[in-house]
Amino acid sequence: MKHILACATFLFCGAASAALPIQQWSQPSGARVWLIETHGLPMVDVQVDFDNGGRRDPANKAGLANVTAEMTAKGLAARAGQPALDENQLGEAWADLGASFGAGAGSDRMSFTLRSLTDPQLLPRAVLLGARQLAEPAFPEHVWVRERQRMSAAIREANTRPATVANREYQKAVYGGHPYGYEATEESLAAIAVADMRAVHARLQPCGAKVSVVGDVTRAQADRLVTDLLARLPGGAACTPLPAVAEVPPLQAAMQRNIPFASAQAHVLIGQPGYKRSDPDYFPLMVGNYTLGGGSFVSRLVTEVREKRGLSYSVYSYFQPGTHAGAFTVGLQTRPDQAAQAVQVARDVVAGFVRDGPTAAELKAAKDFLVGGFPLNLDSNRKLLGTLAAIAWHGLPLDYLDTWTREVEKVTADQVRAAFARKLQPERMVTVIVGGAEAAAQR
Repeated sequence: MKHILACATFLFCGAASAALPIQQWSQPSGARVWLIETHGLPMVDVQVDFDNGGRRDPANKAGLANVTAEMTAKGLAARAGQPALDENQLGEAWADLGASFGAGAGSDRMSFTLRSLTDPQLLPRAVLLGARQLAEPAFPEHVWVRERQRMSAAIREANTRPATVANREYQKAVYGGHPYGYEATEESLAAIAVADMRAVHARLQPCGAKVSVVGDVTRAQADRLVTDLLARLPGGAACTPLPAVAEVPPLQAAMQRNIPFASAQAHVLIGQPGYKRSDPDYFPLMVGNYTLGGGSFVSRLVTEVREKRGLSYSVYSYFQPGTHAGAFTVGLQTRPDQAAQAVQVARDVVAGFVRDGPTAAELKAAKDFLVGGFPLNLDSNRKLLGTLAAIAWHGLPLDYLDTWTREVEKVTADQVRAAFARKLQPERMVTVIVGGAEAAAQR
């Protein structure tokens, strides 16, 4: 297993006994560090994650975490002997170093990524610039006015597409007011001020950082890199506690939204809150979903909806586990006059799978595909960094990469059936149809 993973990540293929050991430690500041050493190329990738994602946005300022992260690239303030840089100067500084720094926010976390060569003449300069961008963004007012106009225009354009309308209504219905269902709008962007971004940014502290490092560095070098990268953030004796975020409420009854839309295809989404990433049913649910709708042309949904009845070219299902229960979703597009039939068939397939689980042949095919494809998730530093950051964020065991295949292989059909029965209630799912036959009848 270890040798397979090593050879999948081209950086390791020189040694038959190589593996992907994960080192983990905490710094005096409270920052926690996860490291995978790869010494095949002179480069390093770093991801710094904070509990500062969209789940902490106020309802009337949806998108605040993401715009705060994006605005860190729009210029730096002059501080501690370093000059101010506007967004063009900052971009040129990164280009001169041959390095890159990015930022963004998802539902759970705000993330900052650094990629640099490990040349001793370049890496310290890249880390210093990254430390400044992380800790000292200028948040220029005139740039935010421009960016807000650009984002608002993008939202207006997206709202002309049925997929956007379907997804927005589906997220609101599934999450029942939980922040996972928030979506930036023109109104929420208009409510966001630079002062709001500064307040969100002020929550970043070294003690709250989970830092993942992959590359050509030793533990001592990684420890120094992380110390320097976080050095310009405000520290303290203890982390300022953040308020708890409520869990996603379960659905109490089935709900259907039929939305008129002039489109050639009806867009359909069906689902409900699923499960947290920390749930012990993770592996049975992942394996089972491959058979249900995650396995593309070999899934039950494709067989029943597309191949047997010709109702849709593409139909799929997925779970989206996070810090809270992310959605289980079935999605498809179909002719408006076929929407009702396609929805019923999809619902019947889900209900049948929850009741019966996979056959022995389906279970074997799912395991073979997942195990065979696993090394492809680790075949570059960037992919490996994403996996390591997920391990760090969700508190997964340090031997996760070595035990993943074993966990998949030991899943049984009974475990899949029991896990799906615990998590899904087909009779209480949300259905959103945009442009379907039912919606057209309401015009």
